[in-house]
Amino acid sequence: MTVKQLPLPALVEECVRLGVTGVGLWRDPVKEYGTEAAAALVRDAGLAVTTLCRGGFFTSDGWEADNRAAIDEAVALGTDTLVLVSGGLPAGSRDLPGARARIADAIGTLAPYAGARGVRLAIEPLHPMYASDRCAISTLDQALDIAERFPAEQVGVTVDTYHLWWDERAPAAVERAGAAGRIHSFQLADWTTPLPEGVLDGRGQLGTGAIDLAWWAALLERVGYTGPVEVELFNAGLWARDGVEVLEETVDAFLKV
Repeated sequence: MTVKQLPLPALVEECVRLGVTGVGLWRDPVKEYGTEAAAALVRDAGLAVTTLCRGGFFTSDGWEADNRAAIDEAVALGTDTLVLVSGGLPAGSRDLPGARARIADAIGTLAPYAGARGVRLAIEPLHPMYASDRCAISTLDQALDIAERFPAEQVGVTVDTYHLWWDERAPAAVERAGAAGRIHSFQLADWTTPLPEGVLDGRGQLGTGAIDLAWWAALLERVGYTGPVEVELFNAGLWARDGVEVLEETVDAFLKV
């Protein structure tokens, strides 16, 4: 998503050239290219698919069929992790606790299907500004309270610096998740202000904002996380630029932080 302006073949080619060994894929471009074709493209290039994004939106109609399809797509792509953006308030509702209960119930329905196929569900808490429309799960502790109802190999969490850096309870929650083997995904993005209108596309390039990304990386290492570290930037300014240039810049920024 950081360089969504690049067609999938160009993304794969440039990752190989730059020594990037894994890529987190999003469902829409994969389906547009063809899931089996995308799987072959990435596999033949020697890249790992680190995660597939996204499942979730459990407070909307039709969530079950869509999420089962997402799990099947993850299997086809050879990744063991499906990232979940859980969904906000149902239409016309102000019942935030009810939305969270509905999300937990939906994950309970989905977890056995995922587990039987070797796919882990990674609940991603989003910054509270998204609670109404995108994700009622706002803290890592809330995500863990749901995940811990299920085996760790079925349900865990995503640690995304953009969404968690503000929360003084998050470091302890990272330790909690690490001790239980439930950190299934780790993503980096920086926080820059002012946020753009709509706020969704305001993730800053690494090292340009307020987050101590090196500190977060050290924390994840300290609690025993050894999986991939992804960079996920929603940024209209980056998307308007040459994708190869942005990818080169992002690799350089990643190595620096």
